[in-house]
Amino acid sequence: MPAFLFWLAVINLATALVAAGLLVWGGWIVKRLADVPIEEHRACPSVSLISAARNEERNIERAVRSLVRIDYPELEITIVNDRSTDGTGRILDELAAEFPQLNVVHVRELPAGWLGKNHALQLGANRSRGQWLLFTDADVVFEPTALRRAICYAEAHAVDHLAATPECHMPSWLLTAFTVTFYMYFLLYVRIWAVRNPRRRAHIGIGAFNLVRTSVYQAVGGHERIRMRPDDDLKLGKIIKLAGFRADVVNGVGMIGVEWYGSVHEAIRGLEKNTFSGTDYNVPLTVFSSALSLAFNVWPYLAVFVVSGPTRWIYLAVCLTLWGAAWNSARTMNAPHSSAFGFPLGVLLLTYIQWRTMLLNFYHGGIRWRDTHYSLAELKANKV
Repeated sequence: MPAFLFWLAVINLATALVAAGLLVWGGWIVKRLADVPIEEHRACPSVSLISAARNEERNIERAVRSLVRIDYPELEITIVNDRSTDGTGRILDELAAEFPQLNVVHVRELPAGWLGKNHALQLGANRSRGQWLLFTDADVVFEPTALRRAICYAEAHAVDHLAATPECHMPSWLLTAFTVTFYMYFLLYVRIWAVRNPRRRAHIGIGAFNLVRTSVYQAVGGHERIRMRPDDDLKLGKIIKLAGFRADVVNGVGMIGVEWYGSVHEAIRGLEKNTFSGTDYNVPLTVFSSALSLAFNVWPYLAVFVVSGPTRWIYLAVCLTLWGAAWNSARTMNAPHSSAFGFPLGVLLLTYIQWRTMLLNFYHGGIRWRDTHYSLAELKANKV
């Protein structure tokens, strides 16, 4: 057996152990939102919840009904209907007639130089009066006490920006396995263990739950600075953290729920908008990162059938370590533990999405998101 395969296996095992350790550590230090006590007699600052909706008729009513049931005394709710072509606008108007506290804004045209969602969120923020702004997606369902717990946590820890990871409800085993894999990659990408450290550049932002002080949002320029970023949720966290404000993240399992995608096909199409932006449209970095994923997270599962001797045992240890990390992530996400066994399939699907997105970006000269085309030149120009 070639010596380089043995040493590659050793490096692979060391890398897997470090990654698994970081994921376990990150999961341990991130507090569960459901465990945050509610301080009944604490004065509640006003909060403006803002959500952008475009063609969300499948989930919008259930999500909005959960919003109006939120147990919070000073809550303003604004839903921005961003040029929807389905029944979203009609459903929102019916809900607004039923719930007077619901403010529905209809956007008819998109200004040049803006992504639709980013413009909608900025528009909603401009019309809001709360001391805090909560940006959330239009398909997110809230447990009634989630916001009160989040505000208690943010104020108790002097946090300026608080993100929360949602509980994802997937309709199939394969999609759940992919979601667990994506979650692991995301936590490593953002360095979840370092987000709350003010001396580190690690940052986070999550579309399902981005809670930020209004004064901080205004100080960093709001969505204006990230108007052409399809990864706006993450970049909002970045500009807040790099401006010197305090950031943190909590685990929203049991408090915030979402059907991330309804099928594998939806996931492939849905991630077209921002997978390439994750590497800042850098081709060499995209190719390198995907090759690394295949070599370190897929090859070991093949290697145990190809190599022999001590190398095989090392690769077996790699596989078990990766499965263990996936099992721990599935447990943290409240996902079926069996989905951990789909980790290598999830990596293959994620790599396919990376390459497909990159090639389509060049083929179409940009991205097509929610029936609107945005040029690659404009997307690349908005550097953060």
